[in-house]
Amino acid sequence: MRGARAQPNTGSKEGINSSKQQKMKIEITIDSFCTGNEQRADETEGEDPAKEKSEIPANWIQALEELKMQFKTQLREAEDNWEKNLKTKISHLETENSVLKAKINQLENEAKEMKDEAKEMKDEVKKMKDGLQRKSDQKEKDDQKAKDEIQSLRTKIQQLELSDLKRQQDTIKQNQKNEKIEENMKHLIHKTEDLENRSRRDNLRIIGLPEDHDKRKSLDIILQEIIKENCPEILEQEGKVEIDRIHRSPPVLNPQLTTPRNVIAKFKNYQTKEKILQAAKKKSFKYQGTTVRITQDLAASTLKKRKAWNTIFRKVRELGLQPRINYPAKLTIFLQGKVWSFNKIEEFQEFVKKRPDLNRKFDVQVQNSRESSKGNLKRGEKRKTKKKIFKRLNKLK
Repeated sequence: MRGARAQPNTGSKEGINSSKQQKMKIEITIDSFCTGNEQRADETEGEDPAKEKSEIPANWIQALEELKMQFKTQLREAEDNWEKNLKTKISHLETENSVLKAKINQLENEAKEMKDEAKEMKDEVKKMKDGLQRKSDQKEKDDQKAKDEIQSLRTKIQQLELSDLKRQQDTIKQNQKNEKIEENMKHLIHKTEDLENRSRRDNLRIIGLPEDHDKRKSLDIILQEIIKENCPEILEQEGKVEIDRIHRSPPVLNPQLTTPRNVIAKFKNYQTKEKILQAAKKKSFKYQGTTVRITQDLAASTLKKRKAWNTIFRKVRELGLQPRINYPAKLTIFLQGKVWSFNKIEEFQEFVKKRPDLNRKFDVQVQNSRESSKGNLKRGEKRKTKKKIFKRLNKLK
């Protein structure tokens, strides 16, 4: 812009010089014209006046002098006006030149400021670019870290799924083992109960014998007197029955019990024991006016199972269905000329529901509530037995 604005200034100077040269040319031409005329006049002075007069009229010369004077005057006035105009233009040009210089300086300052601002903006852009690059690098690192963590989590999830699947398989296997152990345990419990019952096959349980008699006589003598009083035909040649041992159960007296403890007697001869048991089923035995009951000695679990039938047994006996509790704890009844047997209370309840004549006579709801409570007790006992067995297994491991 400085070069574009500087051209008018150079042109103005050149214009001034060219106008001065033209003025000088005009002055030289006029002077030469005037001097030429004067020389001509001087040259003509030496000549013959008659010739001059004959050649140039006098009024023309005067008119020419006047014209010359007038031309000089006009020329001076034109020169003065031209100088004034030229000075005025020069002053205007100088003023414009100073204004242009000021504008150029202002533009240069603005350009410098813009250059500084551009530099600052460039620095800021560079800083922003560097910051964005750092953020981009950090974001890439974070993304990579997140990807690694996600991959690690996926690996852990897969491992957990595999371990969970393995655990489920182990659980299934363990459940199968537990079911097998439970079946074996049931079998062992049944086997143990059967073995215990068979080990008691020579025993009889005497129920309701007062404990006051123990102070005066031994239990062996009391048993011999009971047999003599109720079934003397069973006695052997010596008038006695051979007994291996006899005792109260439990051996320690509980002062809170109001009923006498049972007496358990083991006979040396199984047939003798059976004869006494069959005689006890036919009639009630008594000892010194006290009624005593003689039954087969069985395991405690079998006795509980038999005891669970008590309510149903009494009701069936009232109806005249001839109930019996067979070994180990099976109820049998005689109905419509047939013998019906039931191993569990639930089987008997289902049987009663299918027969309206029996269903009206039995209070099934009461039976259910009683038997459910007993069933809960049985399940509790089974759980305790299971816990004991598992503890033993753990100890063995």
